[in-house]
Amino acid sequence: MERIPVYLMPGLAASPVIFENIKLPEATFEVFFLEWVLPEPEESLRHYAQRIAATITHNNPVLIGVSFGGVLVQEIAEVIEARKVIIVSSVKCNTEFPRRMRFAKMVRAYKVFPTALMERVHWVARFANGNSFIAKRLRLYEKYLSVRDKKYLDWAFKTIILWDRAEPNPNIIHIHGTADGVFPPQYLKTDYIAIEGGTHIMIINKVKWFNENLPEIILREE
Repeated sequence: MERIPVYLMPGLAASPVIFENIKLPEATFEVFFLEWVLPEPEESLRHYAQRIAATITHNNPVLIGVSFGGVLVQEIAEVIEARKVIIVSSVKCNTEFPRRMRFAKMVRAYKVFPTALMERVHWVARFANGNSFIAKRLRLYEKYLSVRDKKYLDWAFKTIILWDRAEPNPNIIHIHGTADGVFPPQYLKTDYIAIEGGTHIMIINKVKWFNENLPEIILREE
């Protein structure tokens, strides 16, 4: 039996390392990792999706995206035919954005977001001063958030805030945590698979749930 190709797209600025503990049965699935590339000047999300789609070498793959990666795989599915699109800790349209993101769009806050600080994590680490909570967060940042180029970060924050999809695609499978603080579930307009206590980084700390449930979700006839 030919294995099902599954392409995983990490969240904003994240590397595929966030999927290091996701294990799908190798007899059934073949897993591939998509990565962020630097955007072209003033590049639209649609054009960016076309460039990422060009790196997908299989027909009719399963696309799984986390957070901003979930937004991107929805756009990729407009470029290529996908067997299934699954988003995790993400949104299906801009009407599911929390109020703060809608406000950021209104006042164009993306123009002044201090993305340069994300390039300077080593500099920030000097101020942890033994604070174990901050030190732990910085270690996670170092491990998982590898794309720190200011051009990319400026583009990413602007692009997600200005995402123009106003209606959700009913064919999208949405997995979301009940404790997601970035995209609070009370703003979600349509059905989703709820993970109790799942936060925005549940792809990392709820990995047991994903390993137990993703195969069935992918294979399920909708």
